[in-house]
Amino acid sequence: IIAALNVNIFVRHADRVRMTNIAQMVNVLQAMILTDGPKMVLTPTYHVFKMYLPFQDATFVPVSFEAGRYRRGDVELPRVDAVAARAADGKLWLALVNVDPNAASDVRVSMPGLSVRRAGGQVLTAANVNSVNTFEAPDTVVPKPIAVHVEGGTLAVRLPARSVAVLSLSN
Repeated sequence: IIAALNVNIFVRHADRVRMTNIAQMVNVLQAMILTDGPKMVLTPTYHVFKMYLPFQDATFVPVSFEAGRYRRGDVELPRVDAVAARAADGKLWLALVNVDPNAASDVRVSMPGLSVRRAGGQVLTAANVNSVNTFEAPDTVVPKPIAVHVEGGTLAVRLPARSVAVLSLSN
């Protein structure tokens, strides 16, 4: 969730932030890959970065929708964070992050001026917000297909709790 939120910040400010990267990839905090001798496991952070590949060299597209609110104690923030971008090949992409660790969120996104007829993509979530991939259970947190309904140019998707979804939109 944190990795996706940070990538969303970078996408939102792509007019000023020309390049970002993850400083270290293997066997560190927020690692993308963990190793133990000949064994290797891909982490949830790896999967987020892979899901966001279409945003590389893409053009930011503003998106707005009713995100709902998530509250914990005195902290309140949007329940769902989103960014959209047009890839170099012209394809439109939408990334959605449900920060609520306990509740799914039904999201409806309208794309005025765009003729979106189909959408599909992947979602990354797990049983718990602190679930991880281990050498014994390397597929605890892996992307899975997510169902998206499109009608009249409006997307409807149910985001599981504590999830990151990246959707490809086409006409």
